[in-house]
Amino acid sequence: MELVKDTATDENGVISLRREDDAQANQAPPKEKRRKKLFLVFAGALALTATSWWGWSTFIAADTETTENAYANVEVSQVTSLVSGPVKRVLVVNSQQVRSGDILVKLDDTDLRLAVEQAEAALGRARRQVHQMVANDETLAGLEAARAADEATARADLARAQADLDKAHLDDGRAQTLSVKGVIPVHRLDDTETVVRQAQAAISQAKARIAASEAGRAAAAGARRANQVLFEDTTVETNPEVVAAQTKLDQAKVDLERAMIRAPVDGIVDQRRVAVGQRIQAGTPIMAVVPLQDMYVDANFKEVQLRRVKPGQPVHLVSDLYGTDVVYHGRVEGFAGGTGSAFAAIPAQNATGNWIKVVQRLPVRIRLDPKELNEHPLRVGLSMHATIDLSEAH
Repeated sequence: MELVKDTATDENGVISLRREDDAQANQAPPKEKRRKKLFLVFAGALALTATSWWGWSTFIAADTETTENAYANVEVSQVTSLVSGPVKRVLVVNSQQVRSGDILVKLDDTDLRLAVEQAEAALGRARRQVHQMVANDETLAGLEAARAADEATARADLARAQADLDKAHLDDGRAQTLSVKGVIPVHRLDDTETVVRQAQAAISQAKARIAASEAGRAAAAGARRANQVLFEDTTVETNPEVVAAQTKLDQAKVDLERAMIRAPVDGIVDQRRVAVGQRIQAGTPIMAVVPLQDMYVDANFKEVQLRRVKPGQPVHLVSDLYGTDVVYHGRVEGFAGGTGSAFAAIPAQNATGNWIKVVQRLPVRIRLDPKELNEHPLRVGLSMHATIDLSEAH
């Protein structure tokens, strides 16, 4: 309405206003065309996105399973002291790269060296005892021979005493005959009877000596046999006493060698908890060595994602450390024996009345390529993005 009044009052204004109105009318169609064009572009982009998503979900994502609940892991090697002693030197620090066999810690080995010397002395004493046993066998053999000679002498004495007794009986018989005839006096008969009794006593004495010599020979033989058992079927070095002493010496040398605590595997030193001057006991963990070359990934997939997952299937992994520029190529190695909640310190009580179903996750172990690990090392606990390719059957 104001436009009409202005048009009536001012001719020049009318002309100008009408020109502006005509310009606006001429500009309206291009804006409408541009709006339609933008709408068509947006609709096309939306359709392209939907088509791409459908194609990805149908042809690509259908043959993969993905999770971001995955972390780098490794079997950490614990370094433990196998002997007791004070710490003399610590040669490594946390994050230091070490090789298998490198010396990590040196213990004061004074007591261990003394133990080696004592074991060496015990071994020498055991060898001398075996030599003494062999020498005793010769002595006991001579003693057994002497007892056998005594027995032979006693038997000879018995034979001589028996002969004397026989002769005494003959003399006594003749004396008794002559005494009856009055040829010899009576006291001669007493003499012959005395000789008989003496011969009988000599026989008894000879028999006693034989028994004593037999017992002596048996004792000597038993002592020799007992001594022979100590070294029978052995040499000096294979004798049990020497072997036991040698074993103690070997153990003492091993303990001395263990005063140098060495790296069990190649890796990175971590969790060092030992200092110079500290006295550590055998079995005390003092640090850990992380073998980076043996890293693997624990990917915690939902149970509903594992229907088609099998060991050996390829896996693409990306770490948050390196980003998408670095892709690791792994393989499914196996599945854990239970879910995380099953092995929790306080496991879920699913038999209670207020049970609520929760989708569980099962750890899947993924083996990594050692060459890729060498080029781009990982650390324990780093986050990973894992995608399993289900199209490859195993």
